[in-house]
Amino acid sequence: MMPSILHQRPLHNAPSDHYPLSSRYFSIPMRQNSIFSRTGLMVMLALMLIFGVFFPSTGIMGGMFSVRKDSVTKWRQYSLAQAVSYVAKNGTVIVCAVSESYLPFLKNWLISIARQKHEHQVLVIAEDYTTLYTVNDKWPGHAVLIPPALESQVAHKFGSQGFFNFTARRPRHLLQILELGYNVMYNDVDMVWLGDPFPYLLGNHDVYFTDDMAIVKPPNHSHDLPPPGKKGRTYICSCMIFMRPTNGAKLVLKKWIEELQAQPWSKTKKTNDQPAFNWALNKTAGQVDLYLLPQAAFPTGGLYFKNNTWMKETEGKHVIVHNNYITGFEKKIKRFRDYGLWLVDGHAHESPLGKL
Repeated sequence: MMPSILHQRPLHNAPSDHYPLSSRYFSIPMRQNSIFSRTGLMVMLALMLIFGVFFPSTGIMGGMFSVRKDSVTKWRQYSLAQAVSYVAKNGTVIVCAVSESYLPFLKNWLISIARQKHEHQVLVIAEDYTTLYTVNDKWPGHAVLIPPALESQVAHKFGSQGFFNFTARRPRHLLQILELGYNVMYNDVDMVWLGDPFPYLLGNHDVYFTDDMAIVKPPNHSHDLPPPGKKGRTYICSCMIFMRPTNGAKLVLKKWIEELQAQPWSKTKKTNDQPAFNWALNKTAGQVDLYLLPQAAFPTGGLYFKNNTWMKETEGKHVIVHNNYITGFEKKIKRFRDYGLWLVDGHAHESPLGKL
């Protein structure tokens, strides 16, 4: 990169000046070995090239060679296939979908996963470019964006059209990963891991999921799909799912996508992705091998945070806790804090993202 003085064009129609700038402002004459001489400029250029080639990580040349621009281009072109291949371990990837507003929850969730030694399997599907660059700047390769990108602030409020647009993309993301041949575990980031969930993924079923009902089940409850409720469908949570790359799992995802298209968001019916997921499970149940995970290990927020008797009876058995049955970022954070589960406060150093 040449100094800018060598690229300046002559000024046209400049006012006449009998005293050139150099003679008015620099009274010290430039000697031949000055850095402003031709030889000095060549030496400076050579040094710049040496530092740029042999010491690229020093940051000395960062601003001059637009490293940030190269990084942005790289992550914009980063494909899902590349990302999954990079993070997957034993053929399995742990996935979440995050927009900028959810970054604090992402960090909290990651700390809990790091404690179970599974953080290296995590892939963050960024729903906006701010999230893509923020995560990859701190944790290169662990975030990917599947176009089109959403606006950073659209997916705040549960029940809004923005929230629907955000969650409705989920089955397509998961289907793409299955088509690549990987097992996939999906989590919402308002969850906390208290143990390792993988020992609970028994057998070789197509789809594993959790019941979102707060009704207490017996310890030895059935692992079959529960019977439909009052609305004619089950109440399975779409926020914690494990799938194998089988035809059965792919069938569920395709049906889920169809149901979302058939039941879009409207002002009169402010839906989300979960009813469509349940319809997909109900309509494919006879063709797909489904497995309901144990309630004690994977409790809904309606149990964990609201049923003290159940909490005491199942103490030590909880594996993944979901902070649902409550809406609003601040309310969720306060509840996590009240139960000692807002790990960001004192354990930020345990997160792969460090301090955001």
